[in-house]
Amino acid sequence: MAIRTSTLAVDQLDNIFRALSEWQSDDGPTQLHPGDIGWFWRFGAERTAEAIRTWSRAGDLLAVGLLDGPELLRLAIAPAALQDDELAQRVAEDASTPRRGVLPEGKAYVEAPPGALVQDVLMRGGWESDEPWTPLRRDLGRPVPDPGVRIEVVGPEQAPERIAVQQSAFDRSTFTDERWHAMAAGTPYADARCLLARNDQGDAVAAVTVWSAGEGRPGVIEPMGVHADHRGHGYGRAINLAAARTLQGLGSSSVLVITPSSNTAAVATYQSAGLQRLPETRDLRRSV
Repeated sequence: MAIRTSTLAVDQLDNIFRALSEWQSDDGPTQLHPGDIGWFWRFGAERTAEAIRTWSRAGDLLAVGLLDGPELLRLAIAPAALQDDELAQRVAEDASTPRRGVLPEGKAYVEAPPGALVQDVLMRGGWESDEPWTPLRRDLGRPVPDPGVRIEVVGPEQAPERIAVQQSAFDRSTFTDERWHAMAAGTPYADARCLLARNDQGDAVAAVTVWSAGEGRPGVIEPMGVHADHRGHGYGRAINLAAARTLQGLGSSSVLVITPSSNTAAVATYQSAGLQRLPETRDLRRSV
């Protein structure tokens, strides 16, 4: 049977979230994680559903794509379908043909799992490698050191401080109280935690959100930031240790994060918290 490309209704989101969780593995490639859907959920359930594309055959879900912005398609592919030629051809055609409603005309990007056949098909079609990204991972099978600072799990009362750290850490942040509550109301957040680190004076100095994919699967950090007024004091390392310990408590097998290779400060911060660099990955870019 032919592969079918679909958009979602809101009531289908939970099924997609469960499938993405099942596809995560320490032995498999880094790819779109349910936590990525969870972080996007800050824009609300309806907008999240509108941003997802699925590819299926005979009722079997083969791939999920998140339009993380109008020009970027982030993909997850079922482990058994990573080398499926029909799927690779269909995804590449959909991504390369604007009238199919996946990506627009002009510049566009695809983030596909490393080693997936769709990467080869896109490159044969004229797509090019973009800037490198660095994945980092820490195995959670061993004890994680104490962060050495006060850590709080964020609830509605602490949300304004968590949002303030985010806005300070990222110049173009659009995170708001409304978006935190939308994210926290989403299905993926049931297996997520927002954490705040405080200094000796009680100031909120760093924040992170961690997302579990379930027992024995890798969890992710998305996002992490240190308040601009409190950089250079080791709070980035501390909040990442807290993230690892929290995911460990949720049953995650490892903690994973991906950051632009050009962001050497972030790479160094993650490494200081015991995350180890994995081989670089690259999105694919269509320039015209």
